[in-house]
Amino acid sequence: MFQENTIYLFYETKNSITLQGDIGVARSNDKGATWQQLGIALNEEWHLSYPYVFDYDGQIYMMPESGQKGEVRLYRAVSFPMQWTLDKVILKKPLVDSFILNHDGTYWLFGSDHSGFGIKKNGQLEIWYSNSPLGPWKPHKQNPIYNTDRSLGARNGGRPFTYNGNLYRIGQDCGETYGRRVRTFKVEILTKDQYKEIEVPLGIEESEKGRNAWNGARYHHLDAQMLSSGGWVAVMDGDRVPSGDSLHRLMIGSAALAMVAALVILVGLLLGTVKCILPLTWCPRSSGKRNNAFSAWEQPHSFSSKLRRFCSRLNRMSSNVRGMIRPNTCAGRLVLAFIFVTGVALTCIGVQYIYGGNGAEEAYPWKDQYSQFTLVTMTYDARLWNLKMYVKHYSRCSSVKEIVVVWNKGQPPELSDLESVVPVRIRVEKQNSLNNRFKLDPLIKTRAVLELDDDIMMTCDDIERGFRVWREHPERIVGFYPRLIYGSPLKYRGEKYARSRGGYNMILTGAAFIDCHFAFQRYWSEEAKEGREIVDKHFNCEDVLLNFLFANVSSSRAVEYVRPTWAIDTSKFSGAAISRNTQVHYQIRSNCLTKFTELYGSMTSSKWDFNNRRDGWDV
Repeated sequence: MFQENTIYLFYETKNSITLQGDIGVARSNDKGATWQQLGIALNEEWHLSYPYVFDYDGQIYMMPESGQKGEVRLYRAVSFPMQWTLDKVILKKPLVDSFILNHDGTYWLFGSDHSGFGIKKNGQLEIWYSNSPLGPWKPHKQNPIYNTDRSLGARNGGRPFTYNGNLYRIGQDCGETYGRRVRTFKVEILTKDQYKEIEVPLGIEESEKGRNAWNGARYHHLDAQMLSSGGWVAVMDGDRVPSGDSLHRLMIGSAALAMVAALVILVGLLLGTVKCILPLTWCPRSSGKRNNAFSAWEQPHSFSSKLRRFCSRLNRMSSNVRGMIRPNTCAGRLVLAFIFVTGVALTCIGVQYIYGGNGAEEAYPWKDQYSQFTLVTMTYDARLWNLKMYVKHYSRCSSVKEIVVVWNKGQPPELSDLESVVPVRIRVEKQNSLNNRFKLDPLIKTRAVLELDDDIMMTCDDIERGFRVWREHPERIVGFYPRLIYGSPLKYRGEKYARSRGGYNMILTGAAFIDCHFAFQRYWSEEAKEGREIVDKHFNCEDVLLNFLFANVSSSRAVEYVRPTWAIDTSKFSGAAISRNTQVHYQIRSNCLTKFTELYGSMTSSKWDFNNRRDGWDV
């Protein structure tokens, strides 16, 4: 809903107390760039959803879904947008996902009624018409318009819109799960006795990042409206998991833990520590008076008798199996070890499914906004196997927009050889130089660049946390490998030394976020020319040089550390890494420190402590 330069967004929000839907509202004064939550606009004793807001005859109305109430209700704004009153019940039917539109002078009500006999849920659509949105409403002669497969888009998926004189309806494809995707239909005929529509492409590319994408599992609502300027604005919802995912995870987790309990009982039976014995109160007594109840327990085919026989057979069977397996023998120990490993695995699976969340590695917002970055890696033909694994993994991280492969040597691979869900660009270089890592590239569309070696594997969550920290301080090098440059003479040391001294003043750019515009221009400036020559001479130290260039450009902090949950250096499994000989590698970098200090000034005067962030990401 638009009012002057303000956009109001009405949406379903789940009440944490009643566990039912209420109608919330948010406001944007900058064409949808940022939003302010205003609160709950409408709540009832039943579930509300799908708020359809429109104006008519100088009044603003809202028609939320009230299917649980069995009515189509129209509310009128008393004090827009927060106060509403029931104006009237316009239809005594439990329609869901309904909207009203004015077409050729007639008002049309579209909705789905899933209460009737023989109705296919999420595959039914009805149309009603009237001279006024307040009613009375008459059914279309073709009702139900659809009663078909739920994947065909019969259920409404948002506000209809008119474009180039044509009317379009949004429908939901509920084939794989509820609200899997939206589908668009062009309405060709809409009269009181005829309705015809054809599907047309919407032009939205579905993300292949799965649960790491905001709409990776489903998107089932689209509201598009034209602005007074002639432009368009649209809102689409999305979900990372399919409908019913939490219940699905609970069932699988519970089943896994139930299997663990069964394995524990099995081991107890095998070891003879568990026996199946019925309580004495379940057994009839042979002396004293017998009442009818006890007589029933003694019947040969009674439940008690069958249960006693089952327990006896189970005890005999466990004895036989124990005699065959013999837990004290090598074979017996192997069986017990297998059961133990299986139990541990099932326990982990059960706990993960119940308590581990939905498995999505989501992006972290900064000031309620999300962004994207370009991932840049440098490699050559000897490391192709690394590259394939690297691209497949990192392309699925939420905020990765593009992957740029700087190809330094050999025959570059075909793009079809790389399995990626984001665009991949291979930039072939004429010279095998580490300076190519920071080469000016006008085709990079994002300000943020993650320089990440192709032999480093980290979780997407770690990458997203690093990106979040960089967005707080884009003037810094934000990365995952800290170093401390200190002492005289200068000596390059690993992370352990920085930890022992409680601080750092350098971040290796083998895994670091930078502002590509500032960093690349600084690196390729005339001032850095002599440093680049040193990098080419030693085929090393390009990351050290960039740290010197950042540290001495201003007096403010130049680097920030984020600790990864885990990181694997796959170069340890091959001989292609330039740092495979640690002693020689460290000596070369120590020489670079001395030369860069002479050229660009000292870095030793600055040191920043670990565990300096409130969120604990730099511990």
